[in-house]
Amino acid sequence: EGRDFEMHSIPENDPKTYAMIQKADTIGVFQIESRAQMATLPRLKPKEFYDLVVEVAIIRPGPIVGKMVHPYIRRHAGKEEIDYIHPSLEGVLKKTLGVPLFQEQLLQIAMKIADFSGGEAEELRRALSFHRDEERMKKVIAKLRAAMARKEIAPNIQEKIVSSVHSFALYGFPESHAISFALLAYISAWLRAHRMAEFTCALLNNQPMGFYSRSTLVRDAKLHDLRVLPVCVVQSSEGCTVVDDACIRLGLNQLQGVSRASVAQLIAARTKAPWRDLHDFVLRCGLSKKERRILAKAGALNALTEHRRAALWVVEKEWSQDLLAQDETNAASSPLAMMSRHERLQADYQTTSLTVGPHPMALIRSRLTGVCRAADLPKARHGQPITIAGMVICRQRPGTAKGHVFVSLEDESGVSNAFIPSTLFEKQRLVITQESFLKIRGRLQIVDNVVTVYAVSAAALLFDTDIASTSHDFH
Repeated sequence: EGRDFEMHSIPENDPKTYAMIQKADTIGVFQIESRAQMATLPRLKPKEFYDLVVEVAIIRPGPIVGKMVHPYIRRHAGKEEIDYIHPSLEGVLKKTLGVPLFQEQLLQIAMKIADFSGGEAEELRRALSFHRDEERMKKVIAKLRAAMARKEIAPNIQEKIVSSVHSFALYGFPESHAISFALLAYISAWLRAHRMAEFTCALLNNQPMGFYSRSTLVRDAKLHDLRVLPVCVVQSSEGCTVVDDACIRLGLNQLQGVSRASVAQLIAARTKAPWRDLHDFVLRCGLSKKERRILAKAGALNALTEHRRAALWVVEKEWSQDLLAQDETNAASSPLAMMSRHERLQADYQTTSLTVGPHPMALIRSRLTGVCRAADLPKARHGQPITIAGMVICRQRPGTAKGHVFVSLEDESGVSNAFIPSTLFEKQRLVITQESFLKIRGRLQIVDNVVTVYAVSAAALLFDTDIASTSHDFH
C-alpha cells in the first residue's frame, strides 16, 4: 500500500496480536514458533511485552534443567505462592516471580546474598559463559558456598542458589538479549496478525529460515484465508508478490532446478514483449529443455496452454521458426490426457516442494477410518484413545527430554503434536525417523489448552503418491 513501517512505529500492546500469540497461532513468528514455545504460549498467555521477554528466555536448556519453567507458569497463573528464595532477593527476583531466569539476576544474587564484589561477579559471569571452564566453575562455586556459609545462609537456600548457577552454566541467557528477541517476536507477530500477505511473501522469499518448510507456510496461510496463486510465467515476478490483502502470487524463485540466471533471462524476454502463446515462449525464453520441463510440470505454463501435459508435449520438442511454420497445427495439440489430482500433487512437490492445491491428506481423507483431524483434537475428550495421521513436518529429540521424541504431523486442517516415549521410539526408530507420513495411535492429553497425543504405537501411513516432503528434524 506504499506505507513504510519501522520497528518503532508498530503499534504496542495490540490486542489482536496478543490474542493470536496466546492461542499459539505463531507459525513463522521469530522465536515463538517452535513446538516447545507453542506448548508454553497457551499456558503463559502473554498479554504484555515483558511476558514475551520471559517467554523467549524460559524455553531454553538452563531454565528447563533447573526446573524453573513450571514454577514460573504456575505463579504467573496465580496457582502457586511466590517464593523469593531469601528475603534479601525480593528486589532482584520480583519481576520474574521469584524464579531466576536471567544471567544478570544470578550476578545480582551473588552480590546480594554472598557479598560478591563487582570483580567476583564478573568472574561468575565468565564461569557461566557457554564455553565455560570446569575448573573455573568449581572454583567460583566453592567461593560462592564459602561466602554464603559466612553469612549463615541456610543450607537449603544455598543449594537452591547453587542449583540455579549450575543450570545457567548450560545456557545463561541475558535479559538484554531476551528483550531484543521479544521485540522482534512481537513485531513479527503483529505483521502476521495484520499483514499476512506481506508476512508470508517475505518468509517465502527468504528461505531457508525459521522452523517450518515453505509447504507448511503456504498451508498455514491458506488456513488463514490467504489465497495463494501458483507460479506462472505470465504473471509471476522473480519473488513472491502481494496481489492484494487476501492474495499472493508465488514467484519464479520457488521453482527448484531453474537457475536465477534463467529466471532473469525469462523476465527480460517477457518484458520486451508478452508471450503470444506457448510456442512463442519456447522460442524466446532461452531456457534448457530440462528447465522448460520443470516449468511445465509445475503448471507454470498453464496460462499459455490447456494443461500441464499439453505443455510438456510442446516443451519436449526442439522447436525452430521453420518447424513451427510447417507444423503449427499439430504443435498446438496434445494427445496426452490431463494429470490426475495425485499426479498434479506429485508434480507440485517435485518442482516446488509445496502445493497451492489440496493438501496431500485431503486426497486420502475419505479412506482413513477413525483418524481424527488436527483441527478436531481440541473438541475431543482428555484421556480418550485417539488416532492421528499426517505428513511429518518436525521431529525433535531435545537433550533435556531423556530420549523422548516430539513429532508434529500436518494435515489439511492444521498441525497435531505427538509425544513419543523413548521406549516406543527405540522400537520404531526407523519408521519414526524415515517415513514421510505417519499414523500414530495414543491417548489424548489436553492440559491448559495444550493438545498432545501420548503415543502408544506408530506406523507408516501408506500414501500412493511419491511426495518429496521436508521436515525439521533432529540430528
